[in-house]
Amino acid sequence: MAALQNDLSAPTPLPPLSPPKVISGVTMALPTPPRALFFDVFGTCVDWRTTVTQALDAAAHAALNSATASLASRIRLRASDMTPAHWGIFAQEWRDGYKAFTRKLAADPSLPWKSIDEHHLESLKELLAKWELKGLWTDEEVRALSLIWHRLDPWADSASGIALLNQLFWTATLSNGNISLLSDLKTHGKMNFTHILSAELFGSYKPSPKVYLGAVEKLGLQPKDCAMVAAHLNDLRAAKDLGVQAIYVERPGEEEWSTDEVQKASDEGWVDLWVSQGVGSRGFVTVAEKLGIEVPTGTPKRLSSSA
Repeated sequence: MAALQNDLSAPTPLPPLSPPKVISGVTMALPTPPRALFFDVFGTCVDWRTTVTQALDAAAHAALNSATASLASRIRLRASDMTPAHWGIFAQEWRDGYKAFTRKLAADPSLPWKSIDEHHLESLKELLAKWELKGLWTDEEVRALSLIWHRLDPWADSASGIALLNQLFWTATLSNGNISLLSDLKTHGKMNFTHILSAELFGSYKPSPKVYLGAVEKLGLQPKDCAMVAAHLNDLRAAKDLGVQAIYVERPGEEEWSTDEVQKASDEGWVDLWVSQGVGSRGFVTVAEKLGIEVPTGTPKRLSSSA
């Protein structure tokens, strides 16, 4: 942790700011050319839903087929009835618990600090009890499964898009995930962010202003020199209210806001760059194009998971 923090406090020099480029008739699509891009990670950079659902389903089958596992009959019957769709619901509840936990701590600084890894383990144990699956895995297996969030597969455009954006900008994670989790995701997904920044560094969780402003200060910049990249409008709204520019990249199943709320955000125009899931959209690659970076032929064009 200390080594990482020291590295973050003395980053490599920023690329020189050049005038907005014109590529195929597209100019820099933000009001102020940014120096740094902050990336939400869960759902924006990685497809947590597919990875977690598949891991839970595979682990259940492994337990049911194990020659050494001693499962109670009711647990065996219950687990045997679980389909991939059921595990998908389980995964969503796990994710929803994470959202509730981070928002509660962000709103009340008096609450004791707990890392995302600690929360994921406690939440998994609670869900196994709720779903009447306690005993399906040993304590060691439950702990190992709780760390699946360190191995989430990226969206197909994430690694290539980040590599393109690194040509002109600093690219930094800005996630509620802890430093070790984000470092593992960077390695697993070959997403070469120039910096790993976590809410953990600032003693709170998004959407606390401490996280966004702490990240800006960590890089020695002003809010207007930064842009938040996220698939969640609530994340972008919190950053925008502090003067950070907003880049919205739609991802399947990630937006919590209602259709009417999304339309209102679009009509109001406070999102500075909006990348939809429509035909021709390439996620982070499209972001790079819109920010004036020439994209080589053959760069991934689909938005599905790499899984």
